[in-house]
Amino acid sequence: MAQITFKNNPVTLPNTEVKVGDQAPEFTVLSNGLEPVTLKDTSGKVRLVSVVPSLDTGVCSDQTKRFSEEATSLGDNVEVLTISADLPFAQKRWTDINKVDAITTLSDHRDLSFGEAYGLTMQELRLLARSVFVLDENDKVTYAEYVSEGTDHPDYEKALNAVKELTK
Repeated sequence: MAQITFKNNPVTLPNTEVKVGDQAPEFTVLSNGLEPVTLKDTSGKVRLVSVVPSLDTGVCSDQTKRFSEEATSLGDNVEVLTISADLPFAQKRWTDINKVDAITTLSDHRDLSFGEAYGLTMQELRLLARSVFVLDENDKVTYAEYVSEGTDHPDYEKALNAVKELTK
């Protein structure tokens, strides 16, 4: 299981870890319009799933902006999803203020369904641990990064290269 710290303090995560080669676990999150969105709803495309603790923090904001900037160059068969435990209203406000429209933000606030299924719920904080996953069109995990320190950036290039490998 991934050992994660947040501001250098250890955090407790669920006893699940998604690995390369696994079938992506099912989840239900909320769209900014409060509609449920499941893994099956996103199937059929390559997905880069960027997970952040909160869009209203510097590293999370930068991570989301970076993947948004890259999204348009990844092709029509790629969808970039950002999942956090922020309220859908806060996500919508953030995307409007930052003029981010090339990605889809999804909220795991209600049930922490995604966080529990992917082993990302920091129990002490009720936030998701920073991570990045790449899923193929058939929901197979082809890339997984659990960022060991929650205030660090993920490896953008490795994640983007994993997407590009699937879209050659």
